Amino acid sequence: MQGDISLPVGGPLMKQITHPKKKLDFDPRAFLSTIGKGRDMASFPKKNTIFAQGDSTDGLFFIQKGKVQLSVVSEGGREATLGILGEGDFFGEGGLAGQLLRMSSATAMTDCVLLHIEKKAMMRALSLEQKLSAMFLKYLLKRNIRYQDDLVDQLFNSSEKRLARVLLLMAQFGQEGVSQMSVPRLSQETLAEMVGTTRSRVSFFMNRFRKLGFINYDVGDILHVHSSLLNVLLHDDDGTAVTPDTKHSAAPANKGLEPPAEPGGPPDKERARRPPLPRFEWRKPNAGVNPKL
Repeated sequence: MQGDISLPVGGPLMKQITHPKKKLDFDPRAFLSTIGKGRDMASFPKKNTIFAQGDSTDGLFFIQKGKVQLSVVSEGGREATLGILGEGDFFGEGGLAGQLLRMSSATAMTDCVLLHIEKKAMMRALSLEQKLSAMFLKYLLKRNIRYQDDLVDQLFNSSEKRLARVLLLMAQFGQEGVSQMSVPRLSQETLAEMVGTTRSRVSFFMNRFRKLGFINYDVGDILHVHSSLLNVLLHDDDGTAVTPDTKHSAAPANKGLEPPAEPGGPPDKERARRPPLPRFEWRKPNAGVNPKL
Protein backbone atom coordinates (compact mmCIF):
# COMPACT_ATOMS: atom_id res chain seq x y z
CA MET A 1 0.00 0.00 0.00
CA GLN A 2 1.40 3.36 -1.03
CA GLY A 3 2.22 5.87 1.73
CA ASP A 4 2.68 3.14 4.35
CA ILE A 5 6.11 3.64 5.83
CA SER A 6 7.30 1.08 8.36
CA LEU A 7 10.29 1.58 10.59
CA PRO A 8 12.35 -1.30 11.88
CA VAL A 9 12.30 -2.01 15.58
CA GLY A 10 15.09 -0.16 17.29
CA GLY A 11 15.40 2.33 14.43
CA PRO A 12 16.10 6.06 14.64
CA LEU A 13 12.78 6.80 16.37
CA MET A 14 13.64 4.52 19.27
CA LYS A 15 17.04 6.13 19.66
CA GLN A 16 15.43 9.51 20.14
CA ILE A 17 13.57 8.33 23.25
CA THR A 18 15.72 8.84 26.36
CA HIS A 19 14.92 8.16 30.01
CA PRO A 20 16.24 10.60 32.63
CA LYS A 21 18.66 9.04 35.07
CA LYS A 22 17.29 8.68 38.57
CA LYS A 23 19.36 10.57 41.14
CA LEU A 24 20.65 8.30 43.87
CA ASP A 25 19.32 9.06 47.34
CA PHE A 26 22.03 10.73 49.46
CA ASP A 27 23.04 8.86 52.62
CA PRO A 28 24.81 11.07 55.21
CA ARG A 29 26.18 8.03 57.01
CA ALA A 30 27.76 6.75 53.82
CA PHE A 31 29.29 10.18 53.18
CA LEU A 32 30.74 10.24 56.70
CA SER A 33 32.10 6.68 56.60
CA THR A 34 33.85 6.55 53.22
CA ILE A 35 36.74 8.37 51.61
CA GLY A 36 36.24 10.56 48.54
CA LYS A 37 37.15 13.93 47.13
CA GLY A 38 38.21 16.06 50.07
CA ARG A 39 37.69 13.19 52.56
CA ASP A 40 40.45 11.01 54.01
CA MET A 41 40.61 8.40 56.75
CA ALA A 42 43.29 8.87 59.40
CA SER A 43 44.38 6.65 62.28
CA PHE A 44 45.81 8.03 65.52
CA PRO A 45 47.34 5.78 68.20
CA LYS A 46 46.46 6.34 71.84
CA LYS A 47 47.87 9.57 73.37
CA ASN A 48 48.82 11.02 69.97
CA THR A 49 48.02 14.66 69.21
CA ILE A 50 45.46 15.14 66.42
CA PHE A 51 45.91 18.91 66.34
CA ALA A 52 47.26 21.48 68.79
CA GLN A 53 45.90 24.78 70.03
CA GLY A 54 47.12 27.50 67.66
CA ASP A 55 47.42 25.26 64.58
CA SER A 56 45.86 26.52 61.37
CA THR A 57 42.42 25.10 60.62
CA ASP A 58 42.28 22.63 57.76
CA GLY A 59 38.81 21.13 57.96
CA LEU A 60 36.94 19.11 60.55
CA PHE A 61 36.95 15.53 61.87
CA PHE A 62 34.26 12.89 62.29
CA ILE A 63 34.99 10.09 64.79
CA GLN A 64 34.58 6.62 63.32
CA LYS A 65 36.10 4.79 66.28
CA GLY A 66 37.68 5.71 69.61
CA LYS A 67 37.64 8.55 72.13
CA VAL A 68 39.04 12.07 71.70
CA GLN A 69 39.87 14.58 74.44
CA LEU A 70 39.54 18.32 73.79
CA SER A 71 41.59 20.65 76.00
CA VAL A 72 42.83 24.24 76.22
CA VAL A 73 45.92 25.77 77.81
CA SER A 74 46.07 29.26 79.30
CA GLU A 75 48.97 31.68 78.82
CA GLY A 76 50.12 30.71 82.31
CA GLY A 77 50.32 27.04 81.33
CA ARG A 78 47.17 25.87 83.12
CA GLU A 79 45.34 23.13 81.19
CA ALA A 80 41.60 22.49 81.23
CA THR A 81 39.62 19.66 79.66
CA LEU A 82 36.67 20.81 77.58
CA GLY A 83 35.14 17.43 76.92
CA ILE A 84 35.47 13.83 75.85
CA LEU A 85 34.06 12.89 72.44
CA GLY A 86 33.22 9.48 71.04
CA GLU A 87 31.98 7.66 67.96
CA GLY A 88 29.63 9.77 65.84
CA ASP A 89 30.91 13.14 67.10
CA PHE A 90 32.30 16.03 65.05
CA PHE A 91 35.13 18.27 66.23
CA GLY A 92 37.38 20.96 64.82
CA GLU A 93 34.54 22.57 62.85
CA GLY A 94 35.47 26.12 63.91
CA GLY A 95 37.03 26.74 60.50
CA LEU A 96 33.58 26.48 58.90
CA ALA A 97 32.63 29.63 60.82
CA GLY A 98 35.75 31.55 59.83
CA GLN A 99 38.24 30.60 62.55
CA LEU A 100 41.77 30.61 61.18
CA LEU A 101 43.46 28.92 64.15
CA ARG A 102 42.53 26.00 66.36
CA MET A 103 41.12 27.26 69.66
CA SER A 104 41.76 23.96 71.46
CA SER A 105 43.88 20.82 71.26
CA ALA A 106 42.60 17.35 70.38
CA THR A 107 44.28 14.18 71.68
CA ALA A 108 43.46 10.52 71.04
CA MET A 109 42.46 8.92 74.36
CA THR A 110 42.29 5.52 72.67
CA ASP A 111 43.31 4.23 69.27
CA CYS A 112 41.16 6.32 66.93
CA VAL A 113 39.95 6.15 63.34
CA LEU A 114 38.83 9.55 62.08
CA LEU A 115 37.42 10.89 58.85
CA HIS A 116 39.05 14.21 57.95
CA ILE A 117 36.84 16.42 55.76
CA GLU A 118 38.30 19.48 54.07
CA LYS A 119 36.43 22.75 54.49
CA LYS A 120 35.54 23.09 50.79
CA ALA A 121 34.23 19.53 50.60
CA MET A 122 32.08 19.96 53.73
CA MET A 123 30.70 23.35 52.68
CA ARG A 124 29.82 22.03 49.22
CA ALA A 125 28.12 18.93 50.66
CA LEU A 126 26.13 21.03 53.15
CA SER A 127 24.92 23.33 50.36
CA LEU A 128 23.91 20.48 48.04
CA GLU A 129 22.67 17.76 50.37
CA GLN A 130 19.71 18.62 52.60
CA LYS A 131 19.96 15.44 54.67
CA LEU A 132 23.58 16.08 55.63
CA SER A 133 22.72 19.70 56.45
CA ALA A 134 19.84 18.64 58.72
CA MET A 135 21.99 16.02 60.45
CA PHE A 136 24.86 18.46 61.05
CA LEU A 137 22.52 21.20 62.30
CA LYS A 138 20.83 18.77 64.69
CA TYR A 139 24.22 17.74 66.06
CA LEU A 140 25.30 21.35 66.65
CA LEU A 141 22.01 22.19 68.39
CA LYS A 142 22.30 19.16 70.69
CA ARG A 143 25.85 20.13 71.59
CA ASN A 144 24.76 23.70 72.29
CA ILE A 145 22.10 22.35 74.67
CA ARG A 146 24.80 20.25 76.31
CA TYR A 147 26.94 23.35 76.88
CA GLN A 148 23.98 25.16 78.45
CA ASP A 149 23.37 22.18 80.73
CA ASP A 150 27.05 22.22 81.69
CA LEU A 151 26.76 25.87 82.72
CA VAL A 152 23.65 25.23 84.84
CA ASP A 153 25.37 22.20 86.35
CA GLN A 154 28.39 24.31 87.37
CA LEU A 155 26.22 27.03 88.88
CA PHE A 156 23.73 25.03 90.93
CA ASN A 157 24.82 21.41 91.46
CA SER A 158 27.21 19.97 94.01
CA SER A 159 30.59 18.64 92.88
CA GLU A 160 29.36 15.10 93.63
CA LYS A 161 26.47 15.50 91.20
CA ARG A 162 28.71 17.17 88.63
CA LEU A 163 31.13 14.25 88.78
CA ALA A 164 28.31 11.72 88.42
CA ARG A 165 26.96 13.62 85.40
CA VAL A 166 30.39 13.73 83.72
CA LEU A 167 30.81 9.96 84.16
CA LEU A 168 27.33 9.22 82.80
CA LEU A 169 27.86 11.48 79.79
CA MET A 170 31.21 9.85 79.04
CA ALA A 171 29.54 6.44 79.20
CA GLN A 172 26.78 7.68 76.84
CA PHE A 173 24.10 6.82 79.38
CA GLY A 174 20.62 6.39 77.93
CA GLN A 175 21.21 3.68 75.35
CA GLU A 176 18.30 1.25 75.44
CA GLY A 177 18.95 -2.08 77.14
CA VAL A 178 22.40 -1.10 78.45
CA SER A 179 22.89 -1.06 82.22
CA GLN A 180 26.69 -0.87 82.37
CA MET A 181 29.04 1.04 80.09
CA SER A 182 32.83 1.07 79.82
CA VAL A 183 34.94 4.17 79.20
CA PRO A 184 38.69 4.86 79.25
CA ARG A 185 39.83 5.61 82.77
CA LEU A 186 40.82 9.24 83.27
CA SER A 187 43.21 10.62 85.85
CA GLN A 188 41.66 12.31 88.88
CA GLU A 189 43.33 15.57 87.81
CA THR A 190 41.53 15.44 84.45
CA LEU A 191 38.19 14.66 86.11
CA ALA A 192 38.74 17.55 88.53
CA GLU A 193 39.29 19.90 85.55
CA MET A 194 36.07 18.72 83.91
CA VAL A 195 34.02 18.93 87.11
CA GLY A 196 35.51 22.20 88.35
CA THR A 197 36.71 21.00 91.73
CA THR A 198 39.83 19.67 93.45
CA ARG A 199 41.54 16.33 92.95
CA SER A 200 40.99 15.38 96.61
CA ARG A 201 37.23 15.79 96.28
CA VAL A 202 37.18 13.72 93.09
CA SER A 203 39.13 11.01 94.90
CA PHE A 204 36.65 11.06 97.79
CA PHE A 205 33.57 10.78 95.57
CA MET A 206 35.09 8.16 93.25
CA ASN A 207 35.81 5.96 96.28
CA ARG A 208 32.24 6.52 97.49
CA PHE A 209 30.80 5.59 94.07
CA ARG A 210 32.89 2.44 93.98
CA LYS A 211 31.81 1.36 97.47
CA LEU A 212 28.17 1.91 96.50
CA GLY A 213 28.62 -0.24 93.40
CA PHE A 214 28.02 2.59 90.93
CA ILE A 215 31.44 2.27 89.27
CA ASN A 216 34.26 -0.25 89.08
CA TYR A 217 37.85 0.42 88.03
CA ASP A 218 39.81 -2.27 89.83
CA VAL A 219 41.35 -3.85 86.70
CA GLY A 220 43.17 -2.18 83.79
CA ASP A 221 42.62 1.24 82.27
CA ILE A 222 38.86 0.79 81.79
CA LEU A 223 36.24 2.41 84.02
CA HIS A 224 32.91 0.57 84.24
CA VAL A 225 29.96 2.89 84.90
CA HIS A 226 26.67 1.36 86.08
CA SER A 227 23.35 3.01 85.26
CA SER A 228 22.54 3.08 89.00
CA LEU A 229 24.92 6.07 89.24
CA LEU A 230 21.89 8.04 88.09
CA ASN A 231 20.66 7.81 91.71
CA VAL A 232 23.24 10.45 92.64
CA LEU A 233 21.62 12.92 90.24
CA LEU A 234 18.07 12.13 91.31
CA HIS A 235 18.38 12.39 95.09
CA ASP A 236 18.08 15.74 96.90
CA ASP A 237 21.03 17.20 98.80
CA ASP A 238 19.27 17.12 102.16
CA GLY A 239 21.86 15.14 104.08
CA THR A 240 20.42 11.72 103.24
CA ALA A 241 22.74 9.08 101.86
CA VAL A 242 22.37 7.67 98.37
CA THR A 243 20.85 4.19 98.38
CA PRO A 244 23.42 1.69 97.14
CA ASP A 245 22.73 -0.85 94.41
CA THR A 246 22.53 -4.10 96.36
CA LYS A 247 23.44 -6.23 93.36
CA HIS A 248 26.66 -4.34 92.64
CA SER A 249 27.57 -2.87 96.00
CA ALA A 250 31.02 -3.83 97.25
CA ALA A 251 30.71 -2.29 100.72
CA PRO A 252 28.32 -0.10 102.71
CA ALA A 253 28.77 3.66 102.46
CA ASN A 254 30.44 5.51 105.31
CA LYS A 255 27.79 8.03 106.25
CA GLY A 256 29.99 9.81 108.77
CA LEU A 257 32.66 10.82 106.26
CA GLU A 258 32.53 14.25 104.68
CA PRO A 259 34.39 15.30 101.54
CA PRO A 260 37.29 17.74 101.90
CA ALA A 261 36.22 21.36 101.82
CA GLU A 262 36.47 23.20 98.54
CA PRO A 263 38.53 26.40 98.89
CA GLY A 264 36.60 29.53 98.05
CA GLY A 265 32.89 29.80 97.35
CA PRO A 266 29.95 28.45 99.33
CA PRO A 267 29.68 24.83 100.50
CA ASP A 268 28.30 22.31 98.02
CA LYS A 269 24.99 21.98 99.85
CA GLU A 270 24.37 25.72 99.57
CA ARG A 271 25.35 25.72 95.89
CA ALA A 272 22.91 22.95 95.10
CA ARG A 273 20.00 24.45 97.02
CA ARG A 274 20.13 27.99 95.67
CA PRO A 275 16.73 29.33 94.58
CA PRO A 276 15.97 29.54 90.86
CA LEU A 277 16.84 32.72 89.02
CA PRO A 278 14.16 35.43 89.38
CA ARG A 279 12.06 36.32 86.38
CA PHE A 280 12.96 39.59 84.77
CA GLU A 281 10.08 42.04 84.29
CA TRP A 282 10.61 45.19 82.24
CA ARG A 283 8.95 48.30 83.57
CA LYS A 284 8.61 51.56 81.71
CA PRO A 285 10.63 54.29 83.50
CA ASN A 286 8.85 57.32 84.89
CA ALA A 287 8.75 60.36 82.62
CA GLY A 288 11.71 62.68 83.13
CA VAL A 289 13.70 60.12 85.14
CA ASN A 290 16.70 58.44 83.65
CA PRO A 291 16.71 54.71 84.45
CA LYS A 292 19.75 53.51 86.31
CA LEU A 293 21.82 50.90 84.52
